[in-house]
Amino acid sequence: MLAWLLRIVVAVVLAAAASWWCWSEQLGWPLAGRIGVLLLILLPHAPVLAFEFLLLAAWGDPRPVPRPGVAALFRAWAGEVWWGLWTFGWRQPFRVAAVPDELHSPGPDRRGVLLVHGFVCNRGLWNPWMERLRACRVPFAAVSLEPVLGAIDAYAEPIDVAVRRLEAATGQPPLIVGHSMGGLAARAWLRRLGGPQRCSGIVTIGTPHHGTWLARFAFSRNGRQMQRGSAWLTALNDVADTGVVPFDCFYGNCDNIVFPAATATLHGARNIHLPGWAHIHMLGSRELFDHVLSRLGASANPTTKRE
Repeated sequence: MLAWLLRIVVAVVLAAAASWWCWSEQLGWPLAGRIGVLLLILLPHAPVLAFEFLLLAAWGDPRPVPRPGVAALFRAWAGEVWWGLWTFGWRQPFRVAAVPDELHSPGPDRRGVLLVHGFVCNRGLWNPWMERLRACRVPFAAVSLEPVLGAIDAYAEPIDVAVRRLEAATGQPPLIVGHSMGGLAARAWLRRLGGPQRCSGIVTIGTPHHGTWLARFAFSRNGRQMQRGSAWLTALNDVADTGVVPFDCFYGNCDNIVFPAATATLHGARNIHLPGWAHIHMLGSRELFDHVLSRLGASANPTTKRE
């Protein structure tokens, strides 16, 4: 569903850019045509992200880490614009099924990883990760959570199906990696259907464990659940999940979606700061990917040879 909606958006943007290009060429304005095409591709993505970073600068209390400077925020904005264009303009609309789940286990001690995306995303978000995991010969599965704007609790079922597939293929409980809302979906699964025998641990990336300031503008059910102080989050945090399985929580002082920064941390977890990385762009962090490999006991050296 989400892939088709994004395809429509991309088609409209490209049609507008092509129309402007043809019109400007007919008028003999080639420079205006090039500038217009660039602006049409970037709009409204880049300005919206810039507004988010302005809100982050004004309301994003960075504690317990240092406040980012203007240069750091600008670099984070530029990285988020680039990563966002590829994610929402190519990977998620057109490449959602480009990298199939890889359940092949080359050895008895190879643990699998389950990748869970966040709000208004699908499994195409993880394409760069899935390609690298396949090169490192790590079994993996990635889910697309539907309905896109539904309740987070409903996502426990598709997560459980994917966990069972990895368990059956590898003989071991998988590591779960959740980006943004995906970390909350993983916790909802852990509370309802999981446990220490079903999961070796959970790694969350920019997950609003205690809500996010931006969710005050949310209208969807899952968006309202991520509001700071929501009844759903209060109930979720009443019991410490970190006592069930080990948690690693990555958070950043330049996260333009989940702020203040401490909202992406959990008491009792290993909370790891990624300085200078924006929300989606965090997935491009080599430190983060290598950390997940280390949790899996896998090598960071890729190989193309398959047994």
